[in-house]
Amino acid sequence: MEYVWIGVVILSIGLEFITPGLVSIWFTPGALIAMILAFCGVPEFVQIPVFLVVSILCIIFARPLFNRRCKKHATNIDAIIGERAIVVEKIENIAGAGQVKVRGQCWSARTTDDDVTYEEGDIVTVIAVEGVKLICKK
Repeated sequence: MEYVWIGVVILSIGLEFITPGLVSIWFTPGALIAMILAFCGVPEFVQIPVFLVVSILCIIFARPLFNRRCKKHATNIDAIIGERAIVVEKIENIAGAGQVKVRGQCWSARTTDDDVTYEEGDIVTVIAVEGVKLICKK
């Protein structure tokens, strides 16, 4: 049974390398403890529940802790959301026109409401990104 636990450890670590989040790593501690029990001669009917309990506890308690500690930081276009921008071309949804300058770059822009327009020189806040257009409001 020791080799089964070694296989579970290798498989869970290997799967973690090819998945984009903390998915299978939580089975590794359970398999390691079960492997130690197997090397000590503990019967399989004890190893399996220990593996399951430790793995479930890791998922319940450790995963949320790691997710909080490893907060995702906005990158690329998502980092612009919440930034203030200056209108460099009148934003008018109906006409399909409008540009803002944010962080020194010009972007196509639209408002949140078709009835609202923003004049050149207005300061707006970027609230979303739709395709290559920034959605803005005052």
